[in-house]
Amino acid sequence: MARIDLPKFPTQHGYMSEKIQRDYITWAVAKGLLPTDAHRMPEILSLTASRDTGQPIQFWQLFSVLGQDSIVGIVQDFYQRVFADEAWFTSVFERVGGVGHHITTQASMWIDVMGGGPYYHGAEFRLNFHHTHNAMQLMNDKGAERWSHLMLETLDATSDLMTQDPRVRISINTFLSHFMTKYAADFAFENRSFFGETNGPFKRRINFMNMTEQAIKALSEGDLKQALADRGIDISRFEDKEALVRKALMM
Repeated sequence: MARIDLPKFPTQHGYMSEKIQRDYITWAVAKGLLPTDAHRMPEILSLTASRDTGQPIQFWQLFSVLGQDSIVGIVQDFYQRVFADEAWFTSVFERVGGVGHHITTQASMWIDVMGGGPYYHGAEFRLNFHHTHNAMQLMNDKGAERWSHLMLETLDATSDLMTQDPRVRISINTFLSHFMTKYAADFAFENRSFFGETNGPFKRRINFMNMTEQAIKALSEGDLKQALADRGIDISRFEDKEALVRKALMM
């Protein structure tokens, strides 16, 4: 399996990161994207992305790979597009502040959520206030479609800032899709999550040699099958979980 040198940048929780992390994990568990015990799995809770490129990058681990400059660069590209767009769209942002103001505040929010530390003062209260007061004119189908279109252009144009790790873009897509899904529900508009591929179901890396017999027996049948299949074993030969456990104990 391919491995890369991480972390590239030091991480810490911010004003929003832990709350957003918990909310996303709860949602992803319900959708079958993360294991039921994901809230207790160090590799998921960590703010540092896995060096194993076969494992996804959770969006709260992105700072460990990208650092501040790359995140600011992506956000800067986006708001340059926003302020060069049609008046009906741009004017909503202009009433709040200039392009520099928006780059600073949005980058602070991204850095905070992505594991870069306490940058976004006010946390979710500030974010919610912004959307219900400053940006309310755009929290609808038309506004969401335009915002998403410009963001997609940005992501394609700033691929050079995302390193050579293909997991980064997928993780950013996951981050944006998570928030867009939330806003679509909160403001009753159509979900515009068309940023691209998002993180798929998490595949637990199971090492039977480091596990007790009790721990192996406690694994679900699905986890046993996946772990054995990952080792090139034909799992169709085993009739039930008991047979899978016996094979695992022999590894």
